[in-house]
Amino acid sequence: MNHHDMFFIDGAWVAPDRLERLDVINPATEEAFTTIAVGAKPDVDRAVSAARAAFATFAFTSKTERLALLRRILEAYNDRYEDIARTVSLEMGAPLAFARDSQAWVGRAHLEATITALDRMELTEQRGTTLVTREPVGVCALITPWNWPLNQIVSKVAPAIAAGCTMVLKPSELSPVSGIIFAEVMEAAGTPKGVFNMINGTGPAVGQVMAEHPDVDMVSFTGSTRAGILVAKAAADTVKRVAQELGGKSPNIILPDANLEKAVSEGVVRCFENSGQSCNAPTRMLVPADRHDEALNIARQAAETLKVGDPQADDTDLGPVISESQFDRIQTLIAQGIKEGATVVTGGIGRPEGLNRGYYVRPTVFGDVTRDMTIAREEVFGPVIALMPYHDIDEAVEIANDTVYGLAAYIQSGDINQARAISHRLRAGTVALNYPAWDTFAPFGGYKQSGNGREYADWGIHDFLEIKGIVGHGA
Repeated sequence: MNHHDMFFIDGAWVAPDRLERLDVINPATEEAFTTIAVGAKPDVDRAVSAARAAFATFAFTSKTERLALLRRILEAYNDRYEDIARTVSLEMGAPLAFARDSQAWVGRAHLEATITALDRMELTEQRGTTLVTREPVGVCALITPWNWPLNQIVSKVAPAIAAGCTMVLKPSELSPVSGIIFAEVMEAAGTPKGVFNMINGTGPAVGQVMAEHPDVDMVSFTGSTRAGILVAKAAADTVKRVAQELGGKSPNIILPDANLEKAVSEGVVRCFENSGQSCNAPTRMLVPADRHDEALNIARQAAETLKVGDPQADDTDLGPVISESQFDRIQTLIAQGIKEGATVVTGGIGRPEGLNRGYYVRPTVFGDVTRDMTIAREEVFGPVIALMPYHDIDEAVEIANDTVYGLAAYIQSGDINQARAISHRLRAGTVALNYPAWDTFAPFGGYKQSGNGREYADWGIHDFLEIKGIVGHGA
């Protein structure tokens, strides 16, 4: 059954309070491939009420019961794995291989990591005569973005389940169909009524209502810093917990002893992955000033080897960006970079040659970028990288930290001890040394305007727990 016009509330697919539809656009064709129902306050009230009623029971389930549920969710997720991958490719324009091997895979990986972390976790601790317990925070509003839909849905839902919380999920209205499939996964897994609820809709009509709702105890939000500020303000009146994973402008320091060819080439590829639509993308590449021109040539070659095109084609590396508004914003920022004096090494304004339809962006490399330029300070969220020269390591660290963001940072070096030493000087929630594999057990979250709180594995579970001290328990 097609659930695109329905919400999942209190264990059942239900019609919205008032049926209003929103087109879901395939960014590769610029055409709608389906419509979804969008919710409003009565739908939020109904979902929160279901979650509040379910919390009275689910909060007191055992760790063993919650582990069993998470394992059933993982099994149901794997049953729908190919459906999820194909849907992400359709709604995001992601190349099908990437949607399968990265976008769908990461949802599975977070479920596996959460199961392992919960299995190892002790939720009570005796300290003298005081018993310290970790208990679920309550009803949670989960608001997720469009760029890594399954990554963010699962890295919120799984730890909330692990902690014993109940929840209402609002996926992004730009990539909502994968969220609908995930709700079907939760239903197939036998999730108890009211524990998991899902409503589609816009940020103002649904997300803000969830954030300010008096019966919601916590908001977990991933998205832009601008939207995160609005969510925090909406939540402030009821003093609820707010966890935020927001924007980034991550530096990638190429140290003088690094293999320049490898470091620059892989840095470009990692920046442009997912068409540059990752909050932790290494978008500012810091290179030794005396090798700046050499680095530009390597970066140009790396960018020009990436094929932009049809997401269904086997040889496509990069698909379109998500929407017309995002395409227009990226074009504006590229134009601003040119106006402010940065050197366009490859790419630039407009679509790639031969692509006249779809929100395709030319992979763009800027050189001679200074820290005051707009493209060095604002999150572009597209396949655009800025190469910035530095003269010594102290200057590189200073440039790296000269941002309002602090989500991630990268260091490439032939000397791991030097890379380790520099990592402690960077103001970022994650520092990656020499392009390691993605670690779903590492804490993920940011400093400064990149947010607060941490996700993944046990770090994510802790965000959904309250701490209680029962003094005199052991007397």
